[in-house]
Amino acid sequence: MLLGANTITTTTMKLIQLLRPILRFIPEVEKPTQKVPFSEKITWTVCALLVYVVCSNIPLYGIQRAQTSDPFYWMRVILASNRGTLMELGVSPLMTTGMAMQLLAGAKILDVDLKSKEDRVLFTAAQKLVGLLVTLVQATLYVVSGMYGDVASIGAGNAILIVAQLTFAGVILLMLDELLQKGYGLGSGISLFIASHISETIVWKAFSPTTINTGRGTEFEGAVLAFFHLMVVRSNKLQAIREALYRQNLPNLTNLAATLLIFALCIYMQGWRVMLAVKSQRARGAEQKYPIKLFYTSNMPIILQTAFVSNLYFMSQMFYNQAPNSPFVKLFGDWSPSTLETGAVTNTVPVGGLAYYVSPPATFAAMLQDPFHALFYLMFTLTACAIFARTWTEVSGSSVRDVARHFRENQIVMKGHRETATARILGRYIPIAAALGGICIGLLTVVADYMGAIGSGTGILLTVTIIFEFQEAFMKENAAMMGKSSIMM
Repeated sequence: MLLGANTITTTTMKLIQLLRPILRFIPEVEKPTQKVPFSEKITWTVCALLVYVVCSNIPLYGIQRAQTSDPFYWMRVILASNRGTLMELGVSPLMTTGMAMQLLAGAKILDVDLKSKEDRVLFTAAQKLVGLLVTLVQATLYVVSGMYGDVASIGAGNAILIVAQLTFAGVILLMLDELLQKGYGLGSGISLFIASHISETIVWKAFSPTTINTGRGTEFEGAVLAFFHLMVVRSNKLQAIREALYRQNLPNLTNLAATLLIFALCIYMQGWRVMLAVKSQRARGAEQKYPIKLFYTSNMPIILQTAFVSNLYFMSQMFYNQAPNSPFVKLFGDWSPSTLETGAVTNTVPVGGLAYYVSPPATFAAMLQDPFHALFYLMFTLTACAIFARTWTEVSGSSVRDVARHFRENQIVMKGHRETATARILGRYIPIAAALGGICIGLLTVVADYMGAIGSGTGILLTVTIIFEFQEAFMKENAAMMGKSSIMM
């Protein structure tokens, strides 16, 4: 048994080492040779965001504007995706690959020593290579499944060109993300694109000037503009207020209020933490506080849950399009055209199978009509977030064991306790914070979905946590710059 384990480890290491000859063919952003000024980081961050926004509005060449269903229509806001453009796939392939590689490394399935510079280089190269391969495969599946029209009608040349465009867009996203993470900008590119896309969606659905004929007359798509418009054109003002608050199939003021409420709750809960008193043995008498946040794993539980559901959606609908009458396929998802229409495209929604039960109820009325669906979605989201949170602490280097080792290496001990008690004290807080934080994140997501919040509960949580991460990075860089200025003076 031991020999088998050693063989697996050796094989894994050989597989990683095989990447060395092709390292020069994998696109890479070089690290800055000197510290990048804070103002320049802001400039690079804004430039990366502008490139993403431009790509999100460049249509794919060679596709057919047909009445085809969109399996990702309700998740595009979370995946920073825009249908029919270069950003069709969004960050889904890179996010899924990154999470999977981190889990494999953390679970020791991939034997990688991240303290070794060579192993870090090879592991990063493996992440990028697998991410690009997943992008290529997913782009090919999109074309083959008929999302842009039947392959026979669009032609083999256009099909290859569409795959090439999507793959090239994946390379652009990869480079932009690496550009920021290498120190040229602030934070992570993937997080920046997700937050900007969700924020854009919320602002657009609140103030969109697009007019739509609803059968009751022409109305604005934006909830705020629709309110003022209805107050002007409707003679019955109470009816106008009622329509603005509760109108169906378009954003309303209730959705906007729910969005603001969930935003406020997320911001408030971001401040929940336990401060542990620690002291350094190197500098006697130096005491400080070590914070353990309620959202100990940040937004990782909901990102992992989103990645799982998005891939389930994609695979389920792809198989359903090929064999819609198969009982086995319907076990994973039974799909039907939606009664809601967005533009010229009629979306399909899951009406049965696993894909149906892991998706939120479309409306409050749908939740009352099928309470088992609502209950299953609640339990699935809470359980998945709690499990992913606990698992992520073990594989990301933030477990009790990892934090205790970090304390020991830096000669940090708990105030009033011996060094041997560090792991025991941390064990009282970290596992509970990870699991409870995951459950709270899941609960906020479910509540937001039930209330019909704009951008979905997952999107709002991602936006708040990402904005907080960028704020912390901004304040850290600003503090470092101010400290340097004071020293120079």
